[in-house]
Amino acid sequence: MNSLEASIRNTKSRGEVNSLRQKGEVPAIIYGGKEENQKISLSKKQVKYLIDQENFLSNIISLNISGQSIRVLPREVSYDTLTDDPIHIDFLRIVKGAKIIIEIPVKFINDEKSPGLKRGGVLNIVRRKIELKCATENVPNELVVDLDGLEIGTSIKISSISLPDDVKPTIQGRDFVVATVAAPTVFKEPEKPVEGAEGTEGAEGAEGAEGTEGAEGATTEAASKEGSDKAPEGEKGKEENKKDQKAPAEKK
Repeated sequence: MNSLEASIRNTKSRGEVNSLRQKGEVPAIIYGGKEENQKISLSKKQVKYLIDQENFLSNIISLNISGQSIRVLPREVSYDTLTDDPIHIDFLRIVKGAKIIIEIPVKFINDEKSPGLKRGGVLNIVRRKIELKCATENVPNELVVDLDGLEIGTSIKISSISLPDDVKPTIQGRDFVVATVAAPTVFKEPEKPVEGAEGTEGAEGAEGAEGTEGAEGATTEAASKEGSDKAPEGEKGKEENKKDQKAPAEKK
């Protein structure tokens, strides 16, 4: 059981409470039972240390006030919106026989001894906390689920969890599921499109274009060459015609 040193506070205004916080103290109140509510303050450093531990709101704490030990249960913590530091705590006084409703965390052990988990199964947690109705002096810190020997397809129900005496879940009338050992889920990635086909087509197109361009170039070059070859033949023909035209004149 955790313990905290506490001091009685006589603050009557908001300003006095804020002054207390500036000194590194957290104001709190103890209520419940037949006794009057009691105003106290605690060290913020010690409070933050306990809050950082697991299950602060379900652990019974012993408050040492002026040499007297009082067992309490944290019920609500208020936090500063900017710094996230605790600025007020409500404690419920533990009174024998009094009943409370509280959420208790579930702890799973021996996962390495589960054949289903060893074969790739997955622990599917349905409820991480279970709401219980119990006596204030008999609040469990946690509910333990033993995974030893569990196979794939096993459902862990509330009836398989051992509860202390006089502790019952608030859900009655059905044996609800807390967790299951599920079969592994295999994810198959979609096939990627083949990029080689498009690349080949592009290459063929490029080769075809080059081939056509080369053919056209060859044809043009041939035509130019043919034209240059024919030019002399034409000039030669003109000279022969001139000779033919001059021949009759020479005969005269």
